[in-house]
Formats: sequence, structure tokens, C-alpha cells
Amino acid sequence: MPEVFKSPSEGPACIKIRENKGEKNMENYIEKIRELVLEGEDEEIVEMIDEAVEAGVSPKEIVSDALIEGMNQVGPLMASGELYVPEVLLCAETMQLGLKHLKPQLQAGDVTTLGKIVIGTVEGDLHDIGKDLVAMMLESSGFEVVNIGIDQAAENFLKAGKDADIIAISALLTTTMPAMRETVKVLKESKAGARVIVGGAPVSDEFAKEIGADGYAEDAGAAVVFCKELLSA
Repeated sequence: MPEVFKSPSEGPACIKIRENKGEKNMENYIEKIRELVLEGEDEEIVEMIDEAVEAGVSPKEIVSDALIEGMNQVGPLMASGELYVPEVLLCAETMQLGLKHLKPQLQAGDVTTLGKIVIGTVEGDLHDIGKDLVAMMLESSGFEVVNIGIDQAAENFLKAGKDADIIAISALLTTTMPAMRETVKVLKESKAGARVIVGGAPVSDEFAKEIGADGYAEDAGAAVVFCKELLSA
């Protein structure tokens, strides 16, 4: 509701100007929060969110237009080499801190997920840093993510992924690539319906095609982009 002045010299044009200024201020808050996500400024994000809400920006807008949109910009920056893993982690942590702070103010339906993704590392492989980064990036970009952890047998992926849209399988050792092959085989033979993607240091697009996976992502940023493409196809 615009502020209406009693002065006869101030008519509808003045009201419109003040409306536009209010809209501009809200856009500025959205842009600032987005920048804080990109800069990984977790110490400032909560204060800026509170200021934005007090100024009239809805929690839903902050989540979709600032927090998630900020993370959407992180993936390409990582892929191009402008951001490195430690910086990406800071960005994701900042976004998640902001989302956690806003959750009590969000109403049912305010945040819609892009899809459900189950992610884990294959049996015999105890590495989790890369897998956890991918999980964090996916969650911060609007996906519902179920991280089943390391050293997971094919049956565990199948059980966890019954209602998933995508199952993401990670392997960080060449010695566990046969386990990845077996996991993909089990998932495909089950006809569960979820798309299956793979990734990890020894994995390639060629290997993904060879074992029957639906795709391969080179890093966390590429995983976000690819999952969005898979579910929009």
C-alpha cells in the first residue's frame, strides 16, 4: 500500500513515484542477498535477510530470487574456473544458513523442489568430500536431496531411490568402478524409473555410456546443470 499524502499538491503521480521507489528498494535487497551468497558472506546473510523482510520483501521471494538464484550462478562460475571448491562450499553454506533462518517464516508451498535426488558412493569406496559437495550444490539449487553416504551396495541405492527422480552414483577409486557398473545394472534391471547419473575422478562420459547410465557430470556445477536438463526434457 503506497503512502498517501494529505497535501493537495501531491497527487497520483507522486504516489506512483513512491511505489516505484519501494519496488526498487526491494529489488536492491534481493540483489544484495544474492551477492552475499555468491561471496560466501555467511556472517552478513541473516542480518540482510531480516532487513529485507522488515522492508516488505516476502520470504518466498528471498528464497527463490535471491538464495536459490544466487546458487544457480555458482555452478557456471565453478565450471569456468572462476570459483574453486572451498569458495563453492562457502557459497552453499551461506545459502543454507539463509534458508534455515527463513524456514519458520515460510508457508506450505512457498518452496517447491525441482525434483528428488538420491546420492551416494558405491560399495567399497569410503570417499565422501566430492559426493557431499555435489549433494550440497544440488540441495542449494532447489532439489530435494537424500544423501545415503559412502560404501553403499546397489540394493541400498535401489531401496532409497524408489520414489526418486534421479539416482546419482559416485566412485573415487578405479578399483570401485566395477561396483559402479554393477549398481547401474541393478538399478536399470529393476526398472525403478529414476534416471541414473554417475561421477567421480576415474569416471568419464565414455564409461557412463558403456555401463548404461543416463549421463555423467564432471563436477558439482555440471551436476546441477545436468540434473535440471534431465528433468526438464
